[in-house]
Amino acid sequence: MNKRSKKFLSLLVSTMLVGSLLVGCTTNKTAEKKTTTAVTQTEKTKATYADGSYITDAKWLSQNLKNKDILILDARSDKDYAKGHIPGAINVAWQGFSNMEGKPGDKGWGVVLSDDKLSEKLSAIGVDKTKNIVIYADNKSGWGEDGRFVWMLKMAGIENAKMLNGGFNFWESSKYEVSKEVTAPVASKFKIENSNKAGTINTEELAAKLGKVKILDSREKDEYNGAVKFGEARGGHIPGAINLTFNSLFKEDKTFKSAGEIEAIFKAAGLNKEDEIVTYCTAGIRSAHLALALRMMGYNNVKNYDESFYTWAKDASLKVEK
Repeated sequence: MNKRSKKFLSLLVSTMLVGSLLVGCTTNKTAEKKTTTAVTQTEKTKATYADGSYITDAKWLSQNLKNKDILILDARSDKDYAKGHIPGAINVAWQGFSNMEGKPGDKGWGVVLSDDKLSEKLSAIGVDKTKNIVIYADNKSGWGEDGRFVWMLKMAGIENAKMLNGGFNFWESSKYEVSKEVTAPVASKFKIENSNKAGTINTEELAAKLGKVKILDSREKDEYNGAVKFGEARGGHIPGAINLTFNSLFKEDKTFKSAGEIEAIFKAAGLNKEDEIVTYCTAGIRSAHLALALRMMGYNNVKNYDESFYTWAKDASLKVEK
């Protein structure tokens, strides 16, 4: 090989080496850029709430089903429970923990039981402060019963109670385990020591605050406009109430919308975090769920009117709008 050929070959090899180094460097930078972009996008799309302690997700629960420190409560009907439920779940109904004496609209009907009676009921299903309690309902057609239970438990001093994000609908559609085996509760010795009533308001208190608080009607639009669907004495809504259905905060898969989406809904309703807010529905169930969603977003001065429209509509001295 002559000198000219050797020189050409040496130049060719050098060029190839430099090229390969440049390609490798470019590939690494591209990969690094993609990774950085992916992390950024994840952070941007992550649903971050002011207080995420009110919910837990199905994946976490599925990984902890065998954990003895978890108490799972199924707040759906007994018929739905019998068709299939999350393994280990105990079937409960909000009525069993509320005053059912008399009939809807009677003073005190539907409100949470007294501390002594509620302590007995909660002990019977194994509630205590050492357990993580997860409650779920039917987020597709239910009334937000899981929210009612968590709201009630918070009042009773149980801080480690959470709603299952998406409810049974999301659990089932995600193909997590479903059982028909009935779980018998193991009783505890729970006793309410200092109940917190700051999250509730009665009829007299609300009537005195009309025009001074933001009132949210968590029922469906037709109920707000006057439809009588559940035996209410009158149709319509509490004067000045804003209609904001509790399930408007759900995505198609029945999990909560992102923090940004929920905040936009609250802002569109004219809410500010400094406002004193009262939620209501027919019997304080859907409104309890909405009250928790508000707290989850940092609207902390919120109360659930659990006597709700049943009681308001039956009192002829109180005005109703349509």
